[in-house]
Amino acid sequence: MNLSLIEKLGIIFRYIFSSFLSIEMFILSLLLFVILVINVKRNNPIIQMVAIGIYIGFVLGILISYTTYVTSCVNSFVKAIMNYIYFPSTIAYFFIILFVTIMILWTVFRKDLSFFKRVVNYLFFSILYFFFMSFVALAAYDGVDLLDLSSLYQNNTILSLVQISNFILVLWLVYTGFYWLYQFFKKKYD
Repeated sequence: MNLSLIEKLGIIFRYIFSSFLSIEMFILSLLLFVILVINVKRNNPIIQMVAIGIYIGFVLGILISYTTYVTSCVNSFVKAIMNYIYFPSTIAYFFIILFVTIMILWTVFRKDLSFFKRVVNYLFFSILYFFFMSFVALAAYDGVDLLDLSSLYQNNTILSLVQISNFILVLWLVYTGFYWLYQFFKKKYD
């Protein structure tokens, strides 16, 4: 399907005005957007709470109206995550390392992080970089084609490095999530 950007926008425009439901959804979304933009200057917390309630209502409406499809999508999503954990993609691994690099720069330049959080971040990032450098060195040394998944999955060392890196990244994300929650509640109740 080779469509230009204008053709794709035309298809979406025709869809918006093709049925009463799509027109209704468009008007409700536009109305909510306008209310939130107007509220930017006023900063009324009641309007913010109502907007959050409307968004939650949209999500609940979709969940209730399309329960079987939502269940199918969640199952597909979980299968994709499990598939990635057991059969990781090198492209996703490179994006993970790019993300880690951005987070290292963020940690270095962020002044309000505690000493302990900086040390934990540096520890996790150093381990992830060690695994990544080992991954690249082993792939180059063994002549593994990174685009050929069968040759990648036959090398247990490379596969283990990628899988453990993913596990370490998840541990770091969970730790960081709990750290930010702790900081949030600490500020709120101090």
